[in-house]
Amino acid sequence: MALRNIVELGDPILNKKSRTVENFDSKLAMLIDDMKETMYNKNGVGLAAVQVGILKRVVVIDIGEGPIELVNPEITMAEGEQISQEGCLSLPNKWATTKRPQKVQVKAQDRTGKWHVYTGEDLKAKAFCHEIDHLDGILFTSHIIEGETLQG
Repeated sequence: MALRNIVELGDPILNKKSRTVENFDSKLAMLIDDMKETMYNKNGVGLAAVQVGILKRVVVIDIGEGPIELVNPEITMAEGEQISQEGCLSLPNKWATTKRPQKVQVKAQDRTGKWHVYTGEDLKAKAFCHEIDHLDGILFTSHIIEGETLQG
């Protein structure tokens, strides 16, 4: 495993749409392992492959319940609303008040290609939405509630 450099705001790759993963091989496993190590090293709760400069639909999340690896994730259900503080490893020391769904369901593959369904509420729902947005070139700043600004 290795630490990867995190791409920061201003790099145009953060605004690009990531490609579907088709090869479930040792390179994918290495990317996922490196992403987890990088996320933990930076005290993050999630990291998308685009944030380490790789345009693949891969996300890792850990809100303190153990790591979740999502390959080709898609949100299949969203309900409710939560307004809370949100930050991003690609915008270090910046945060804002955002509006996200309170509960989501996500369908994704694991590193071997097997499909799984995950349900997340509160912080986990926010992390799912935040990281999956990255795969479509969307930053959390798009979800700042009206009248609020980026802090930090």
